[in-house]
Amino acid sequence: MSAAPGRSQASSHRSQHGEGTPVNDEPVTPPAEDGPKPPAPQARNPLHGLTLEAIVSALAEHYGWEELGQRIPVRCFNVDPSVGSSLRFLRKTPWAREKVEGLYLFMLREERRANSAQPPHRGHR
Repeated sequence: MSAAPGRSQASSHRSQHGEGTPVNDEPVTPPAEDGPKPPAPQARNPLHGLTLEAIVSALAEHYGWEELGQRIPVRCFNVDPSVGSSLRFLRKTPWAREKVEGLYLFMLREERRANSAQPPHRGHR
């Protein structure tokens, strides 16, 4: 049987076996998994899994609204500040959200340094 004009041998061969049948009639097997999967791309991101509300609340608790408003001079931190008004502003303002996330990461580094600078606790002698 010869292929019709404009059709290749493969498509002609496929039509003899039906549309869904593989041409070589060998079962298709998924590739074997070799060892553990690589870590998720967010595994080392300290912001992963945190809500913006948790970040703003932690910053307000750590620095207080006044210092937070000095470090990031935006109206929502300086005029009648609240978590709710801050969230509304930050969700609409990417550059301010980036500053808040950066300050949160800085706060985490400060806390880590402060904890590692303490002398080790000595137990029994």
